[in-house]
Amino acid sequence: MGVLRLIFNIAWFILGGFVMGLAWWLAGILCFISIIGIPFGRACFVIGELAFWPFGQDHVSRRELTGLEDFGTGPMGMVGNIIWFLLFGIWLAIGHITHALACFVTIIGIPFGIQHLKLALLSLTPIGRTVVTRA
Repeated sequence: MGVLRLIFNIAWFILGGFVMGLAWWLAGILCFISIIGIPFGRACFVIGELAFWPFGQDHVSRRELTGLEDFGTGPMGMVGNIIWFLLFGIWLAIGHITHALACFVTIIGIPFGIQHLKLALLSLTPIGRTVVTRA
């Protein structure tokens, strides 16, 4: 299973993952420029890594993972997601959806298109989510 995951990740990286990973990291750099955006920027770099190599990883709610509510999973997380959506989320989602549509043109690209759609949903509301490795 590990070899197949590696092959998919390499193909993904070449066929759009590199571009979208850089887009996430660019959003992270822009967030780091403002001091109050540093938590958003850190999340951008973590999710950017997911955008580079998505196969074998997934994103889950921190509340479901830990069973605890924290700053990002409560009401302030919702406010953060609204701010995120208006500043960066919509643009990253459009980028992922565009890549997904391009991938869906071919039968071989369908798994890559599905991953782009998952990342598009994550890009809309990333606050309160975390990246985990699937076994």
